Amino acid sequence: MRNYNITKYKGNTHYSVNVTDSYGQKHTSFFVTKQECSKYAYEVWANEVKQEEDLLSKAITNCIKLDINRGVEPKLD
Repeated sequence: MRNYNITKYKGNTHYSVNVTDSYGQKHTSFFVTKQECSKYAYEVWANEVKQEEDLLSKAITNCIKLDINRGVEPKLD
């Protein structure tokens, strides 16, 4: 679901833009003008690429969960 949000906090000199692409990946950047923020959102959407899953991290996380379920304290060293 594509979406974007432009905010400027009180006292800040830059706008913050948060963009979500059609893959649900979130992108954030900072610009001086709202126009630059809008341009960034369209650039993100024009160049969408689904990031590959980090399979190693996912495997380690699953091993930790298995250890916890077995009552074993996970050790990563």
